[in-house]
Amino acid sequence: MFRSLALLLALSGGAAAQTAPSASDIAAYDGLHLAAHNGDVAQITRLIAQGADLDARDGSDRTPAHVAAFASHYAALIALAQGGAEMNALENRVYDVLTIAAVANDPAMVSLALTLGNRAYLITSVYDGTAPIAAAHLGHHDVVARLIAGGAPLDHVNTLGWTALMEAVVLGHGGPDHTKTLRILVEAGADKSIPDRDGVTQLQHALARGYAAMVALLE
Repeated sequence: MFRSLALLLALSGGAAAQTAPSASDIAAYDGLHLAAHNGDVAQITRLIAQGADLDARDGSDRTPAHVAAFASHYAALIALAQGGAEMNALENRVYDVLTIAAVANDPAMVSLALTLGNRAYLITSVYDGTAPIAAAHLGHHDVVARLIAGGAPLDHVNTLGWTALMEAVVLGHGGPDHTKTLRILVEAGADKSIPDRDGVTQLQHALARGYAAMVALLE
C-alpha cells in the first residue's frame, strides 16, 4: 500500500529547498539587487527614479523583490512593488515572493505579499506545488491560515501526488505544528478523500503512523 512513499519522501526533501543568495551572489550585487539585499529604501527609490530595471535577474533568476523577500526587508519590498516590480516573478527554483515568505514561516510577509499583488493560487516549485503546500510541508500553520484567507487553493495536487493536507500528515511526524496545520485545512474545507499515488488516504497514513490527533481530525 505504501510502496511509493519512501521514494516520494526522498524527493520531497527538496520541496522546501529554496536557495537564498549566497555570499558570492551578494558580493556581486549592485544596483537594485544590492539595495534590496540591504533594505536600502532610499537607494531603491533613487534607482527607480533613474529608470533601473525593477525585474532584473541575478545568476539564479532572482529579481530584487526575491532578494528583498529572502532578506525579510518589508519596506524594500513595498518600495519595489510600488515602483512597479512584478510580484509574481519566479526564480530558477520556481519560487515567488509569497512562497519564499511561506517557507520562511513569515506570516507578516505573507500578508504583505498578498496585499502587494502576489497571487495566492500561483503554481510554484519544481514539484508544481503552491504556497500552502510548501507551508503545510513544514507545519507553518499561521502561514497556511493567512494563505487560505487570501484565496489560496486547498486541494491542489503537486507532481508528487500530494495535497497540502497530505503533506501535513506524511511529513509532520504527528507533531503539534503539523496537527494544527491539518486542523486549519480541514476546517477550511480541504478534501480529505484525495489519496496519494498509491490510493492511500490521509486517514490511512495517520492511522498507520499512530497519529491519534490527526486521526480524530480526519475521521
